[in-house]
Formats: sequence, C-alpha cells, structure tokens
Amino acid sequence: MFLCALSVWATDARLVEDCRARRATLRKALPESIILVFGATEKDAGDDRAGFFQEPNFSYLTGWDEPGALLVMTPASEILFLPRRSAESEKWTGQKTAPGDAGIGALTGFDQVMALESFESHWPKLLEAGTRVYTPFRSPAAAKVRALAPLREVLDAAPEIAKLRMKKSALELERIRHAIDITVEGHRAAWKRIGPGLKEYQLAAVMTDVFLDHGCRRNAFAPIVGSGPNAAVLHYTGISRQMGAGDLAVMEVGAECAGYAADLTRTVPVSGKFTERQAELYDIVLGAHQAVIAAVKPGMTLSKTASNSLYKVALDYFNTHGKYRSGAPLGKYFTHGISHHVGLEVHDAGDPAAPIEPGAVITVEPGLYIPDEGIGIRIEDMVLVTSTGGKVLTGALPNARNQIEDAVRK
Repeated sequence: MFLCALSVWATDARLVEDCRARRATLRKALPESIILVFGATEKDAGDDRAGFFQEPNFSYLTGWDEPGALLVMTPASEILFLPRRSAESEKWTGQKTAPGDAGIGALTGFDQVMALESFESHWPKLLEAGTRVYTPFRSPAAAKVRALAPLREVLDAAPEIAKLRMKKSALELERIRHAIDITVEGHRAAWKRIGPGLKEYQLAAVMTDVFLDHGCRRNAFAPIVGSGPNAAVLHYTGISRQMGAGDLAVMEVGAECAGYAADLTRTVPVSGKFTERQAELYDIVLGAHQAVIAAVKPGMTLSKTASNSLYKVALDYFNTHGKYRSGAPLGKYFTHGISHHVGLEVHDAGDPAAPIEPGAVITVEPGLYIPDEGIGIRIEDMVLVTSTGGKVLTGALPNARNQIEDAVRK
C-alpha cells in the first residue's frame, strides 16, 4: 500500500500543475501587484537537529524544496530565481539545482528561471509592473522587501495565500492520507509496546521509527507523549517519565510525509484497562468528540466565540455531561481550542473566524485536563470538510474505549 502511494508522489507533473494553478489564482486575487515570496535559506531554516525546512508559503506556490530561492510574480510574469551553483557550499550540503541546468523549465514549472544573483538588476523593471507590493509578513525575509521598495506600501500576502491553502487539492489529499496511514501504523506499534516501566520517550521512538521506515522524512511536530500527571499538560514534550500501572498516556504524534503533516491523538491505558473514573471521563470526551464531528459542515467556524462555533458544541457537551468530583461542570477543564487546519504545516494556514468550506482538512480534538486527579484525556482525529458534512480521515485508528483496551492487551 505504501509503495503505491509513494509512486503517485513521483508524478511531479501533477505538483507542477497544482502550483501553477495556485499562482494564477493568487495573481488574480491581487491584481496589478508585484508579489515576492522568499524561500528559506539554509541559514534561517536549517539546523543541526531538524535539517532544512522550506518556507511553507513558498513551498505551496512553487513546490520547490531547495534553499535560497525567490519567487517574483507580476501581472504579466512569473520568475523563479535560483542561486548559482557554489562548489564550496556543495562540499557541505550537496549539489543543488542551478538556473542554467538543462530542462530547468520543465523541472520547476517556470518559463523564466533566473540567477538569484541577477535579481537586483531586474528589480527596477519588475517594480514598474505593478502598483502594490505584497509579501508574506511572517517570512524572515519580509524586511528585505520593505527595503527593496521603500517608497511603496508593502502589504501582507499571507491572508490571500491562506485562503488558498485552506482548500486542499486532490494531490494534497493523497499526500495527507498517506501521512495519516503511516501515522496510524506508528500509533498501533506504540500500543503493542506500551506497558508499566517503559519511558515515554520509548513510545515516541517506536512511532518515529515507523515513520522513517516507511519513507516519511520526519515527525510533523515534536512528539507529545504524556503519562500520569503529564497527561494533563497540553503540549508536554519532556517525554522522560517512566510510566506506571494505572496511568493514562496521551500520545499526540504525527508523521510528515512528502511535505504534508498528520495530527492524531489517542489516550491509552498503560496497563491495558481504564479505571472506573478514567472510563467515565474518557466516554465524556468521546461523546464531545462525536458531537463535534456530527456538527462539522460548511459554514461552521473554529472560533471560540462565534454562534456557529465547533468549539461551543464541545464546551456545551462537557458542561452538560458528567461532573468534576466537587460537582462543578467539566467545561472549565477543556482548556484549548477544538480545531485547526492541517496541511503543509501541522497548524496550517487558516482563519479561525472564517467559515470552513468543502476541501478543508481540520482536526477535532476535545480534551479534559484535571491535574488534581492526575488525569488528562484528549481524542484527536482529522476530518475532511465535504459539501454536506465531515469525513473522518483517521478512522482506521480506533477511539472507542473497548477497542483501545483490546488492542493494548494484544
């Protein structure tokens, strides 16, 4: 199954066409404009621990995964600027594609591929082609654009790019589904390994090994494996505690494959059996989870305050089902948002206040965190928004309490 999926990714022409269509849509949304998007450099996006990460907006518009590139779009042109080849730097980080290479246009999907070192000489003419200048403000290179156009208003391109990124193409959905398939395999492997006496990082290692073994380059984010009291810490990444009998373990771990992320959380009893109180709270979280998935449809939002909020569905469920041991409603122990978009980044570009639309891939992740009971429970799945509702993409990994217990005991 995995090899078939990987062979689909090798069809570079599909990615080239996807990116070309994205650029055309962005240029239409920002008419009479010059748009600059800098790719990451090895200096500002690479490190000895994680390696090189391409700037996501640049990746989305170009599909290019080598460092130091620049995309410039005007109303009449699209130019990809690539660094010239450097024998010295290639001693350290390997050979890179250069603007004069044979077949560079077909490889990149750009009719014009120029040397980055020539950009300054082309810039005055390019600047004459539009009345406004746009660049993503969150990019480390945003300050460079302001310096390049000191007499022009420089505007943020990120909101318009985010509108595009919130709706996934067929190719993007294939890559997301593959990342999910591998992530599910990783969680299943951890369930087989879990038990009292094991360290949290050992479970993280089991999952990471599965990801790498199946061709995924890395984790989509730092693994979160919190057991016992650590389960009540929302983004616990210490992963150093030894798990004990009777503990719950919250495992939020996802793979990144071909540039796309998966985000999946299950809460698992370390000994293979939920206690009575753990079971009571788990079933309430699962009930909230099911209520939110049933409410997913176009027009709902991820906001905490809007009347059409998925968050409110979960909060209302918690406040009307079960109690804290003092008798207080459980809603106060739901201490984070209900959802975010997933794609090139695990927390992908999106607007929580904007109504969700068909083609969006979002999480549904209600949770309860009660430190003085030593209990934290989160259930997270990824959902594709359709024209009529939501389709769970991560359903291959069970979330029903009895199914988890059966899988862990095996």
